[in-house]
Amino acid sequence: MKILVLNCGSSSVKYKLFDMEKQEVMAQGGVEKLGLPGSFLKFTLPDDKKIVMEKELPEHNAAIQFILSILTDEKYGCIKSYDEIGAVGHRVVHGAEEFNSSVEITDDVIAKMVECIDLAPLHNPPNLKGIRAMSTLIPGIRQVGVFDTAFHQTMPDYAYMYGLPYSLYKKYGIRRYGFHGTSHRYVSKRACDVLGVPYEKQRIITAHIGNGGSITAIKDGKSVDTSMGLTPVEGLLMGTRCGDVDAGALSFIMDKEGLDAKGLSDLINKQSGVFGLSGISSDMREIETAVAEGDKKAILALQVYNYRIKKYIGAYAAALGGVDILVFTGGVGENQWSTRAEVCRNMEYMGIKLDEAKNDKMRGQEMVISAPDSKVTVMVVPTDEEFMIASDTMEILTNEQ
Repeated sequence: MKILVLNCGSSSVKYKLFDMEKQEVMAQGGVEKLGLPGSFLKFTLPDDKKIVMEKELPEHNAAIQFILSILTDEKYGCIKSYDEIGAVGHRVVHGAEEFNSSVEITDDVIAKMVECIDLAPLHNPPNLKGIRAMSTLIPGIRQVGVFDTAFHQTMPDYAYMYGLPYSLYKKYGIRRYGFHGTSHRYVSKRACDVLGVPYEKQRIITAHIGNGGSITAIKDGKSVDTSMGLTPVEGLLMGTRCGDVDAGALSFIMDKEGLDAKGLSDLINKQSGVFGLSGISSDMREIETAVAEGDKKAILALQVYNYRIKKYIGAYAAALGGVDILVFTGGVGENQWSTRAEVCRNMEYMGIKLDEAKNDKMRGQEMVISAPDSKVTVMVVPTDEEFMIASDTMEILTNEQ
């Protein structure tokens, strides 16, 4: 079966087409600047050559139609007709308490996804637009929703509840949901496959760190705690998100700066984090360059970034009663050896000991980077959320046949 995976954002549509029988990526790319001047489709050919095509793409339907036309194009395509696409898997950001696993999309599922929009107003609407566009462009195509929050629905109530009036949870669903669930699920399972150990008998901490970041504690194959909350703002310091902050500080800032709810949201989502602290960039590569040049604010931003990761790993080790496997993934986790080294520094007391030579040369490859005598196995596992979405789609549709 050939499965198309779509990740629809407010101004972008990313895609991958998988041949699940061969376990191969047939095509991949994405539309950028959707609905803006200068919109374009960028995709990768089998020889790794990048092609960029500019075209006015005002909305998701036009973007997905353009993607489908390239997939079937005589020169650049890899399929002859839409009929070869067996199903479509969609990344959906927020499933609230409605979805604890991936599901085939029906009218009832769409109605429940609409109810979740209040919890993810920036993400769920474009996810829904992608689903509706596919229904229009390929009528009758089977579709599956894979939710970022679903993996974390196994958290116990004492881990996901906030210290707010219980009535707010009942009225609005105010609680910790967590995100990056598809990535945490993939890399934790993949780590166990590589090591040849049973997934259902491990204590695993997964660190998905990049421009966005979260840490998850996984016990016996189930998420028991995660750092992101009701929204993706909570937890680690991120590229432009503030992470953990005293709620009292936010009301203080609103009063002093005269901010409304939107102004506060922009502050904590777009103006804070590594960018806000450094005043330079949200890109960790630029921060590392500035650190090397001795920029004090860049040094501070990197120290805060690394310290938050270390602190959450320590907390989750306590929650799990120990750790068997620590996995780094995401753009920074896979490529920035210095952050991995700093996070694991002086962690021998809890069984974490890096092989510095392996860690220093590790860039984006799957590898064990802990020392032979480390009690905790430390790994780098590149994430593949799209493959996880395709696999879920394949499994759901195969089991229903």
